[in-house]
Amino acid sequence: MRVGVSVAVVLTTLALAVIAEDISTDEGVLVLTKGNFQKATEDNEFVLVEFYAPWCGHCKALAPEYVKAAAKLTEMESAIKLAKVDATEETELAEEHGVRGYPTLKFFRNGKPMDYNGGRQADDIVNWLLKKTGPPAKAIASVDEAKALIDASPVVIIGFFKDQESAGAKQFLAAAGATDDHPFGITSEDVVFKEYEVEGEGIILFKDFDEGKNKYEGEITEEGISKFVSANSLPLVVDFNHETASKIFGGEIKSHLLIFLSKEAGHYDTHMEACMNVAKSFKGQVLFVTINTDEEDHSRILEFFGMKKEEVPGLRIIKLEEDMAKYKPDTYDLSESGLTNFVQQFLDGKLKQHLLSQDLPEDWDKEPVKVLVASNFDEVAFNKDNDVLVEFYAPWCGHCKQLAPIYDQLGEKFKDDDTVVIAKMDATVNELEHTKIQSFPTLKLYKKGTNEVMTCVGI
Repeated sequence: MRVGVSVAVVLTTLALAVIAEDISTDEGVLVLTKGNFQKATEDNEFVLVEFYAPWCGHCKALAPEYVKAAAKLTEMESAIKLAKVDATEETELAEEHGVRGYPTLKFFRNGKPMDYNGGRQADDIVNWLLKKTGPPAKAIASVDEAKALIDASPVVIIGFFKDQESAGAKQFLAAAGATDDHPFGITSEDVVFKEYEVEGEGIILFKDFDEGKNKYEGEITEEGISKFVSANSLPLVVDFNHETASKIFGGEIKSHLLIFLSKEAGHYDTHMEACMNVAKSFKGQVLFVTINTDEEDHSRILEFFGMKKEEVPGLRIIKLEEDMAKYKPDTYDLSESGLTNFVQQFLDGKLKQHLLSQDLPEDWDKEPVKVLVASNFDEVAFNKDNDVLVEFYAPWCGHCKQLAPIYDQLGEKFKDDDTVVIAKMDATVNELEHTKIQSFPTLKLYKKGTNEVMTCVGI
């Protein structure tokens, strides 16, 4: 009987093993399901897994880059595997791994997961994975190895240290370990020093755009190197697109000059030289970003800034803090002097934030629910003679639409009360310096006599 049980256990184990090992590939990417996921992530030392939805636009954009990254790793004979899970089919897996949006990428080291926070281009994916699975900087023993590393990626940082145990070398390696976006190399070979004209300790950032390379100057510290890489690893003028978005908004530079141009109208040819020249003067302080308004997806960006197509070519400056601050020039002067003046005024703190506002309708107070815009908000809401209830809404918000008839009934109830005002404001096109709206609908009560503000929750 024991023999029979043992045989049954062995056969069952073998059967499960065979099932678990049945992992198909799609263009070099492992296709995972609940039945083979655990085995794939535990039997392979390193696995990057993409949880995707077939209908997701961002997933479709990532797909070719993901395939390229898998091919590159195979060519390098790397042990790192790339895999994918259709989260709309494998819902249990997605829930188990906390997938809340698409695509979600998780990196598994010996079965243990961590979040992937690298870029979405093939080189970014490969560089991030190599950083997580190997030394922070590749050892370079010859000029040929240095050239091969430089040629393999758009941006490469090489440290030149005769003593790789020196304080400077340790700071360089610490910076390399903390930077996932670009490959680092380190060398102590005289021939490599000579080839790149380095004397003593040095750091050079090589890139295949703009001036081609930048030499680090100043005290060698981890923080200094990180800032140096951040300031020099993007072009002087970056064109906004799906691939560059995360680098633009996730970088160290939080002040951006947005330059709205139309390629079809020839604006890039007309204005790019002036933009490049001015960008050099503000490098490391303000990032210059071009946005092609011919792209359909970019029309929403114009709407966000309250701009119309007729305003292109146009300008805005944004400062990314807890809340985004926006600044608009008096005129759209894209000459070198005009751009310089606008950016310098911003840096000098001489510009006032630009807040969106609709024109005040003539009949704004005709209905029981009063219509507020940015220009009349303070006068109405902060009138101490009244209790003022304001709904901040978005026209596209489903919850706002559901609330509308109930809110209108409330307006009717208090229309004859001289001490109560029921009002609403479209917060997508009206902005207030003192009030930031994070969700829709938001209701705030401005109390009579004190102007104390109470926020209504649970709507």
